[in-house]
Amino acid sequence: MIGGPGARLFVSGFAVFCAQIPGTFARKRTTLPVLQPGRAKYGRRFGDNMAPMKTFLFLIIALGSAMGSAMASAEVRAPVPDTIAERVKPCLACHTAEGRSGKDAYYPRLAGKPQGYLRNQLLNFKQQRRHSRPMNLLVQNLSAEYLDEIAAYFAAQVPRYAAPGNVAPAAPAPALLREGDAARKIPPCIACHGKALTGVAPNIPGLLGLPADYLSAQFGAWKVGTRRATEPDCMGSIAKQLSTAEVSQVAAWLAAQPLPADAHALNALPDELPLACGSAPANVQAKVQASARDKASAKTPAKAKQ
Repeated sequence: MIGGPGARLFVSGFAVFCAQIPGTFARKRTTLPVLQPGRAKYGRRFGDNMAPMKTFLFLIIALGSAMGSAMASAEVRAPVPDTIAERVKPCLACHTAEGRSGKDAYYPRLAGKPQGYLRNQLLNFKQQRRHSRPMNLLVQNLSAEYLDEIAAYFAAQVPRYAAPGNVAPAAPAPALLREGDAARKIPPCIACHGKALTGVAPNIPGLLGLPADYLSAQFGAWKVGTRRATEPDCMGSIAKQLSTAEVSQVAAWLAAQPLPADAHALNALPDELPLACGSAPANVQAKVQASARDKASAKTPAKAKQ
């Protein structure tokens, strides 16, 4: 049944049209009128008899509008399943399956990233440790439980990667990736992000399949403090020590690497991380802190211990 303003407009117009019908036929005669220039015999302009037809055309248009409105209303009122897949569809306007570059930023993919990492990033946006105005506004009123549900959904999706722009598999990895820098207490990237650099569940992301601009931007954000994590912020402390040249070299190499056949994150963190990191699970942090205390104690002279 048609409803809404369009239907009411049609009914009202149709009533006006019907009211005009008797007068229309009453004005007609069996004899032809004697026409005068521009006028009928009865003193009305010849076009005046077109008024009922105009009204009828108006009603046809109104009826079409009413039917279109009814169809649109039916579409809007169609039930939408209340599933997490439906609720996160707005996220895909920016974060496509493979990530995409926009005018204002690069939007990384979310599918297949470790759940703990995604949850931590959503919390960082919510608690203003990480700054992106659209993201800050989007999550500011969402509960931690809901953010975890969103993270779990995207973590369960099959990861897809855009092909690297400049494939250079034969190029040697920069020393920072392979060895780190002991003098600056910078561990190698593979010590945390996995030997294949595809990340480690539950909290460490992969470094492959991302463009150099995005990687460089994240290091820059850590350096200037617009991206932070729960203290101790291990990546923040590392990024602040890197030069622009080092960041560019590492980002360019990572962006050029092809993906391994299995690009999923590893299932478990190593028994001990090289740095204390607030984003790591509590049990891993405890092991790192205990190891640091043991090392400090071993370096303390025997007399100082007494």
